[in-house]
Amino acid sequence: MPVIAIARQHRRARKFSTLHLAQKWLPAFAGTTVMALVAGCTVGPDYRRPDAPVPAAYKEAGIVWRAARPSDTVDRGAWWSIYRDPVLDGLVRQIDISNQNLKSAAANFREAEAIVAQARAGFFPTASFNAQAQRTRTSGGRVGNTGVSGGNTGSISNFFSLNTTASWVPDLWGKVERTVESDVASAQASAGDLASARLAAQGQLASNYMQLRISDELKRLLEASVKAFTESLRITRNQLQAGTADQSAVSQAEAQLENTRAQLIALGVTRAQLEHAIAVLIGKPPAELSIAPITDTIGIPEIPPELPAALLERRPDIAAAERRMAAANAQIGASEAAFFPTVTLSADYGIQASMLKRLFNTASRTWSVGATLAQTLFDAGLRHAMVEQDRAAYDAAIANYRQTVLTGFQQVEDQLAAQRILVGQAAAEDAAVAAAREAERVITNQYKAGTVAYTNVVVAQTTALNNAITAANLRQSRLLATVALIQALGGGWDPSQLPTREGIEIDVPLNFNPLPPADAEPRPALDWLPKLW
Repeated sequence: MPVIAIARQHRRARKFSTLHLAQKWLPAFAGTTVMALVAGCTVGPDYRRPDAPVPAAYKEAGIVWRAARPSDTVDRGAWWSIYRDPVLDGLVRQIDISNQNLKSAAANFREAEAIVAQARAGFFPTASFNAQAQRTRTSGGRVGNTGVSGGNTGSISNFFSLNTTASWVPDLWGKVERTVESDVASAQASAGDLASARLAAQGQLASNYMQLRISDELKRLLEASVKAFTESLRITRNQLQAGTADQSAVSQAEAQLENTRAQLIALGVTRAQLEHAIAVLIGKPPAELSIAPITDTIGIPEIPPELPAALLERRPDIAAAERRMAAANAQIGASEAAFFPTVTLSADYGIQASMLKRLFNTASRTWSVGATLAQTLFDAGLRHAMVEQDRAAYDAAIANYRQTVLTGFQQVEDQLAAQRILVGQAAAEDAAVAAAREAERVITNQYKAGTVAYTNVVVAQTTALNNAITAANLRQSRLLATVALIQALGGGWDPSQLPTREGIEIDVPLNFNPLPPADAEPRPALDWLPKLW
């Protein structure tokens, strides 16, 4: 038989053998895979939100409490608009654009989303490509008891190969699923942290703005007092020249005037610092922001609370703590999956040859398909310890969640008490201001009539001014209490703002492109050399 015919018959036999093996084993391999997937399950406890202590009603709400109705609230997203101040509205809206703390929290959220994508990659197989070219020389000597002896000159051989390998670990026990579940909950907690950071920045800016506007009120009050005290000093000096007053009256008037001027000057420091703090909150250098004084006063809004149970759904920090519980619970299942065997499915296809020109011949092909089952039999309690660690972390997350809930109720009760008590204090102080103003008017007239000493006038004016300053400070306390109460109630946040698993997967989809990112270009080959010129 000709050599060519023999070669063709040999190739046909080898081809038949290869097809026969593939037809024999591939169905069994596929059947084993399907059976393994069907038999798979997810181990670990399913998450159920633990209970938290929730009162039936707020203690400090008093008789003015009522459940909030839809008409009670303004745009929940822009809660600061309840103060009806366009300057405040414009400043707060800049927080989302330029606040650096908020950008940091947003970056942390994006990082958490990327971690979810990393975990989701565990659902899919991995594939790699290897290319090898090797030239080898073997020793020509023979190794014996007396050392290496001479012989032939050795041999030189070449080896070339191209190989593609794929492997897949089916998630039979839900380890990957639990890991993804945990990472999704962690990403949702990070979104809650972002919302908390936004609410904190908005509340801090609103508080600083309220204090700045009260500083403007105090400035107007002190400027009016300086003007009035300047007029009193002029009158007293005229009386001294006329012989109807003594030098002590003039000295008292001068001391009162200069003391009030000193208070007015000191107020400028406070206002400048508040303006600088607001600039930093909106991401600007203090030199780039100036807030002009206004003559209008900010009204104090009524903030009726909702039912206490609604607080669990309104505060982003409570939602973040709850999501961390879910993440810790899922992590228990991921650790428990280590007690079960791992199945690895692998496939390999390539070509190998000792000569480059034969590399792509049919005879140079290689392939393999197989499955590996691995089960840890002894690890000295390592897996048990890991599960106990995760269970302890879950218990800690429950305690942190309940503490966060209690702290939230405390903050609401504190501000409700502040609102209720400050209303009564403000009413009493307003009455005191009115009485002091009347006393100042009467005593001033008596002094002009010569029936009382100027000391009485100084005391009356100082008392009236101090009462007016106290009333302004009380207005500030009430405004700050409303801001703090809105913060304690969660501002305009609600649970629908937490991203779902589907939303996270859309934000960071799996990228099957094997090429590196555009900004990962390698440096030129000689960049590592030292610069000698």
